[in-house]
Amino acid sequence: MEKTRIQTLLLDNDGVLVDTEKCYFEANRRVLAEYDITMNLEDYQEHFLRSSRGIHAWFPEMSASFMSDFREKRNKHHMELLAKEPITIPGVDKVLADFSSRFRIGVVTSSEKKPFLRIHERTGFLPFFDFVVCREDVRFSKPHPEPYLKALTMAGCPAEFCLVIEDARRGVMAAQAAGLCCWVVPGPMGCGGDLSGAERVLHSLEEARSLLMDV
Repeated sequence: MEKTRIQTLLLDNDGVLVDTEKCYFEANRRVLAEYDITMNLEDYQEHFLRSSRGIHAWFPEMSASFMSDFREKRNKHHMELLAKEPITIPGVDKVLADFSSRFRIGVVTSSEKKPFLRIHERTGFLPFFDFVVCREDVRFSKPHPEPYLKALTMAGCPAEFCLVIEDARRGVMAAQAAGLCCWVVPGPMGCGGDLSGAERVLHSLEEARSLLMDV
């Protein structure tokens, strides 16, 4: 993709901008343990990062009341962890400052708005974002293309002028299905998987800045 064509960057949040996947992993792990289910990192990577099965991998036919109860418990743990665990990825604040001087920045996340805002109350990144697509804003989450199609509408520019930066397979799939070019910066938790749909796989967000801005 020619960098001179890029007008808008569409960034994933958890794993790209902040080290928060560990908090969601731990929140789910704690609640699953209440049902005598042990979830390890590999399980989490498979069911939450490579696909979007989530807890359906263990409870494929759960009732609405069970799902509501599970989510309430998980969200309580998640919000507590987001408030106290270290979540900073070194250098991201400077990269966002540079990006915002040249591009529009949209965040496209599978997180709900409440934890998203909790995260960025701590980081101070919200002023860098021109728009945000959270879980409540769409019917389907990644790897479905809807979140990125929604972001394209909000960006107000064609797909060929947008670049996605993701950290995991399902994000790449969503971007690709929406007709978007995607670069990958594998997140701190790492999940491997097939990243063949990405144009580039990078080591850090700083590397993306160097490629886009010649700094």
